Amino acid sequence: MTSPILVTGGTGTLGRLVVPLLRDAGRPVRVLTRTAREPRDGVEFVTGDLVKDEGVDRAVEGAEIVVHLAGGRKGDDEAARNLVRAAKAAGVRHLVYISVIGAGAVPIGYFRQKFAAEEIVAGSGVPWTTLRAAQFHSFALNAVRGMAKSPVMPAPRDMQWQPVDARDVAERLAELALGAPAGLVPDLAGPKIYDMAELERDYLRASGRRRPLLPIRVPGKIGRAYRAGDNLTLDGADHGHRTWEDFLAAEFGPRPAQPA
Repeated sequence: MTSPILVTGGTGTLGRLVVPLLRDAGRPVRVLTRTAREPRDGVEFVTGDLVKDEGVDRAVEGAEIVVHLAGGRKGDDEAARNLVRAAKAAGVRHLVYISVIGAGAVPIGYFRQKFAAEEIVAGSGVPWTTLRAAQFHSFALNAVRGMAKSPVMPAPRDMQWQPVDARDVAERLAELALGAPAGLVPDLAGPKIYDMAELERDYLRASGRRRPLLPIRVPGKIGRAYRAGDNLTLDGADHGHRTWEDFLAAEFGPRPAQPA
């Protein structure tokens, strides 16, 4: 019998897309989740908590491939440390990790945690693959939607994003998981780079809302990192094919035709 592929974070935004791709490839899938669930659609669930190191050994047992998608605002480094300990003890042959473009370069806690987890995975002694991806379209949507709550929408100047569709990331991760360990692979970003104001205007048009935009300058180290494009990949990257405009059309429907 083929050993199961363990997916951490398998019930999250990305995991819900990766799990069926692995299952459709003919592999049994096991998901580590903090909430007890009954097996369904050929997927086994193991209850545990990576940060608290609960249930991790049981989840990893018998799995030769682990796809580590779980993440949060805090504790990514501790979660990675607990996972690689269990993976090494269980003889896991391939550990796949999802990180973010700009890890180690953008001075924001989330990026720093991702970079720390990358180093833990790379130094684990378990054969590994790490994919850095840009922010998902859904993350960009939540960001601009939050800014639109203000009567005047702040539009950070000199800030560019290269959002990628989660489905494109899921497809690449499934491919990597079923392949040989490859270390740090080329980044995966969206097909277009946008100024933040462009993302905001596209959202306002798609949602039918109206807001004046107020250009602002992001101060300090964070502003300098974004102005330097540390969150972008300009060369040597792979690119998804679904654009921000495609995503908005799926969320809000096609834009109405403009009058002649």
